[in-house]
Amino acid sequence: MGKNLPACPVETTLMLISDRWKVLIIRDLLDGTKRFGELKKSVGDISQKVLTANLRSMEECGLLTRKVFPEVPPRVEYTLTETGYSLKPVLDAMMEWGTAYKQKSSN
Repeated sequence: MGKNLPACPVETTLMLISDRWKVLIIRDLLDGTKRFGELKKSVGDISQKVLTANLRSMEECGLLTRKVFPEVPPRVEYTLTETGYSLKPVLDAMMEWGTAYKQKSSN
C-alpha cells in the first residue's frame, strides 16, 4: 500500500477515507466490532454491493480486519485495526466542525 502514496499527507488521508461511506463505517466501528448486517443498518441507505466494496477496500488499506466464522450461515465480523482507530481524532474534528457549522447556519 505504501508504495504509491501521494506526497501530500492531506491527500493521503483523503485517499483512504474520501468516500462518504468509509467515514460512516469507521464512525460505527469506533464503538467496536460489528457484523455485516449491523453495519448495513447503522451506516444507512447503502447497498450490499457498495458496502462490500468499501469494506474490502478498507481491509486492503489496513483500516479494518475481517473475521469469518465457519458456521452455517457464515458469520463475518469487522473490527478497526490500530490504524483505523488512529482516525478517531480526525472524525472527532469533523464532528466538532459539523456541529459548529450547523449551529452557525441555523442562526
